[in-house]
Amino acid sequence: MIGTVIKSTGKRYTVKTEDGEVVQCRLKGKFRIAGITSTNPIVVGDKVEAEKESELWIILKLFERKNYILRKSVNLSKQTHIIAANVDQAILMITLNSPVTTTGFIDRFLVAANAYGIEVVLLFNKVDLLDDELRIQQENLKKVYKKIGYTCFATSVINDDLSEIKKLMKGKVNIISGHSGVGKSTLINSLQPNLNINTKEVSYTHQQGQHTTTFSELHDLDFGASIIDTPGIRGFGLVELDSAEIGNYFQEFFALKSGCKFHNCIHKNEPNCAVKSALENGEIAESRHKNYLKMLVEEEENYRTNDY
Repeated sequence: MIGTVIKSTGKRYTVKTEDGEVVQCRLKGKFRIAGITSTNPIVVGDKVEAEKESELWIILKLFERKNYILRKSVNLSKQTHIIAANVDQAILMITLNSPVTTTGFIDRFLVAANAYGIEVVLLFNKVDLLDDELRIQQENLKKVYKKIGYTCFATSVINDDLSEIKKLMKGKVNIISGHSGVGKSTLINSLQPNLNINTKEVSYTHQQGQHTTTFSELHDLDFGASIIDTPGIRGFGLVELDSAEIGNYFQEFFALKSGCKFHNCIHKNEPNCAVKSALENGEIAESRHKNYLKMLVEEEENYRTNDY
């Protein structure tokens, strides 16, 4: 049997077969030690082969992935955590309050998605909760990312019409991501109310969302799209990238790279750097370059830590 993993709870996997049957699976024992460095060897979106053994199906084979989105494991710094695989588009939900999404988090997510060829849509949610100052801040952020080439929406997924977002999602496997409390589950319920996904209010004591989604799950939507709902992410550590590569995943940096004096310029201290010149002229957002430099420092520290 060949199918797609539509739900992962850690030890059990729900797989939808090519015939539309939904079956419960576990991993073959040897699969767990087959050189897998990720904390989760099988993820939602994976295409797998399985066979029935007694009452349960056993996953025997993982087919090659088209792509995946990856981050550093929170508790095990030397391991990675794959969020989802075989994704056409990522929707990153952003809120400027209740909770706050920083540009550092946004840029890390964009680098990770860009590194594995996944397009990203930025969805600014909870516009109804913004005061004048935050509304201006949101508009400025949208301008920064639209200039780079990202599609941006600003909406209240509870109150506003979502027809344009549906058009963008149609015919694609979409992953929805962001901090806990930004409205991921609420968005899915608004897109298809009969799913009845649980939601919780943001904790106003800590201004952080409360986890309602504790595992990833793929939902087929009535308008011809699929969406992978993921648990809220507090931090986003980069993995499998070195300092010489990171700048290539900042699209506006990569576009200027050929104008740098040195072919291996990392846009930090080198003379005649086209990226730094653009920064000085206001053509590149200061927040983007600042976040880039932080990623460089982190990667250099990781290299020293793991250099035996």
